[in-house]
Amino acid sequence: MTNTLNVRRFVILGLLPALVIYTLFVFVPVIWSAYYGFFDWKGIGEAKFIGLKNYVEVIHDPVFWRALKNNVIFVLASVLGQVPLALVLAIVLYKSNPLQRFLRSAIFMPMVMSSVIIGMIWQYIYHPQIGILNFLLDAIGLGSWKLQWLSDAHIAIFSLIPPLLWSFVGLYLIIFISALQNIPGEIHDAALIDGASGARKMVSITLPMIWSTVQVAIILCISGSLKSFDLVYVMTKGGPAHSTELLATYMYNSTFSSYRYGYGSAISTSIIIISLLFIGTSQWLTSRKSKQEAKGGHA
Repeated sequence: MTNTLNVRRFVILGLLPALVIYTLFVFVPVIWSAYYGFFDWKGIGEAKFIGLKNYVEVIHDPVFWRALKNNVIFVLASVLGQVPLALVLAIVLYKSNPLQRFLRSAIFMPMVMSSVIIGMIWQYIYHPQIGILNFLLDAIGLGSWKLQWLSDAHIAIFSLIPPLLWSFVGLYLIIFISALQNIPGEIHDAALIDGASGARKMVSITLPMIWSTVQVAIILCISGSLKSFDLVYVMTKGGPAHSTELLATYMYNSTFSSYRYGYGSAISTSIIIISLLFIGTSQWLTSRKSKQEAKGGHA
């Protein structure tokens, strides 16, 4: 009993510094931001209490809904693009030979690069005159497909999806490789004895065993997509005509360009609420799938 108490005290003391830092730099600012959402405040001077007016304005602002729509596009692109792509790459590259280690490093490289640098690289790729994308289209006889990739309001948001996938797929690749390597070798041997291989082994054995990791990756995708800012701000600043505006860029522009700190706080609180709703829904759906598979297995 004494040893158990000592272990608990040691764990609490070990976690306490991180908990204090998290509370001071994450939890308190969130509460503070929600508080200032009820005020008309320009960042300096006296804050005037206006109740729910900022939140009502957010709901009635068409730019907010445009930004939310664009964020939904980013979420879907991340969940349906990054996670499956990273999973396929992890299955191909989870063994450890020199070529696979090199390919892993190459895919992970964008994760260690600054988002500003990535944005500038893709700006040059999409440049209408000197960009490599339009040059390649010309070279293969598809010059009629050349577009103003970041200047056309109809396609600009979709042009941001490739750099988004390229930037973060390496993170999920490493996560999935770690999960695959933790599957006991005996399970693979038993699957081979039972005649399960290829796609059947993947669907019936591998994927269920790493499903909790997939759930975590989906949560990271959703939260990361909903707070996307730097890449979009570097490449388009939310333009043209708000066509690439995201919730984070909308909050930044409303706060620091218009000096409406109270309104920006209301937007940031709305982003947190929306993130929780998205993450809660994804958890419910993925947990429901796990329970259905478990019932099917018991049957």
